[in-house]
Amino acid sequence: MSERVRARVYVSGRVQGVYYRANTRDAARARNVDGWVRNRRDGRVEAVFEGTEDAVESMIEWCHTGSPAATVRDVDVTYEDPEDETGFAIRR
Repeated sequence: MSERVRARVYVSGRVQGVYYRANTRDAARARNVDGWVRNRRDGRVEAVFEGTEDAVESMIEWCHTGSPAATVRDVDVTYEDPEDETGFAIRR
């Protein structure tokens, strides 16, 4: 079994009100990635992805395009110690 990794991602651009969170949840679940996603007051979307390195990297790559209606300007990634997230949720 490969080691779990955790990434915290901040996505900026036109990423709120375009189903970015719902599409992120669906993409993460399809890749067996755990974590969560939420809108931030500053207009960015914040997400935490936990899973295999390949799956997490795939989600980070996905964030550069995101939902079909989104216009992504920047994706900022920080790696953290895994916290054993289970499932993937949309946070308010």
